[in-house]
Amino acid sequence: MEKQHIRDFAGRHVHFVGIGGISMSGLAEILLEKGYTVSGSDLKLSGLTARLQANGATIYQGHHSQNISGADLVVYTAAVKDDNPELMEAGRQGIPCMDRATLLGQIMETFRFAIGVAGSHGKTTTTSMLAMMMHRAGLDPTILVGGELDEIGGNVRTGQSEFFITEACEYMDSFLKFRPYLAIILNIDSDHLDYFKDLGQIYSSFVKYAGLVPESGYVVGCGDDPLVLKLMGEVNCRTITYGIDHPCNWTAENISYDSNGRSSFSLINNGKDLGRFSLKVPGKHNVYNALASIAACSLMGVSPEKMQEALLHYKGTHRRFELKGRTDRQATIIDDYAHHPAEVKATISTALNYPHNRLWCIFQPHTYTRTQKLFREFTEAFHGVDFLILTDIYAAREKNTGDINSGMLAEAISEKGVNCSYISDFGEITAYVRQHAKPGDLVITMGAGDIYKVGEALLK
Repeated sequence: MEKQHIRDFAGRHVHFVGIGGISMSGLAEILLEKGYTVSGSDLKLSGLTARLQANGATIYQGHHSQNISGADLVVYTAAVKDDNPELMEAGRQGIPCMDRATLLGQIMETFRFAIGVAGSHGKTTTTSMLAMMMHRAGLDPTILVGGELDEIGGNVRTGQSEFFITEACEYMDSFLKFRPYLAIILNIDSDHLDYFKDLGQIYSSFVKYAGLVPESGYVVGCGDDPLVLKLMGEVNCRTITYGIDHPCNWTAENISYDSNGRSSFSLINNGKDLGRFSLKVPGKHNVYNALASIAACSLMGVSPEKMQEALLHYKGTHRRFELKGRTDRQATIIDDYAHHPAEVKATISTALNYPHNRLWCIFQPHTYTRTQKLFREFTEAFHGVDFLILTDIYAAREKNTGDINSGMLAEAISEKGVNCSYISDFGEITAYVRQHAKPGDLVITMGAGDIYKVGEALLK
């Protein structure tokens, strides 16, 4: 079944099980643009499914065996279980099935210059920065982003050139099915520990991913990350490094920040000063993301001047330190996707450099496994926050075993000296913050689940 290639189904009917996902919806749109007939199902409808429907896809709410009627190929996500009625019906009818990562890898094969952005943190921002620079430089890339970028009107753009840009996620070793000509590796950290047993296995997967790059291709990696630097010595293709604290091919020097925490820096390429670059997104972590994008973009032939100009227009993707507005009491609401301790620290560091009176953080832990296995790291991630509220763990793909809960985490964080409370109900959180937040306070809703709804409620 898995040996089928998407090109064998050109112009035919492809059905997506779980079409509402950020990556699945993007792949579906790419196939629509290439002339395939597309249908799909998901438990919930969204703006992404509405966009697909407007572009000609048939969308079903809920998973039912009859949804795959007429399909020549069924594509599914890793989250779909074997007992899914649509997968079971495809098996009964002998319809070929393909997982999402395999489809994405096969699409990458059709482009001469396919770029896969990998790393434990920063993939969406780096992918969208790179996409924006290449798009504005006139390279007409096909783009698949794990977030919504206003520059391209969503999470996907279909170009007509030989350039393809996508995120390359390590979860379930999905990225080992990709075919990158250029692999960006931002960092290697402990995450997705419901799949990986430890950091050693994670590192091994990243080495295998880098090994997919042909000898004529490139690996662009962060020279300030010791595991990435180690990996760079184990690949058989050309390598390019970037960093801030260690000598690299691309470095940022003389970094300064404005009153909103947005950086400017001198861009240095192999000792040559290419001028001053400024970002409209805050935080040191975004300097790293910009350097990775610049290094890759330069290899694709884009001039420093064009990259410099494009970065001035980059305002970020949705849910990445996104300014949502101000409440009627003049508290600022920011929403951020951070759900790993390293990401939480980076977001709080950015917030501390952002104009504010007191800093509130409303955090929704994401998955029981991550919360339990990185428990100690989470207890140390919130220093600098004046008021921290934890709500229930967002289960995502997992079931609650009863071994871990947000109340336990809140208690442990409080013992570290952080003013932390556990409140389960979103309505209660909204009422509490509305009553106690003062003018000039900064309120961040944080997590990869649906915690953004609290920010939206506060703004109402």
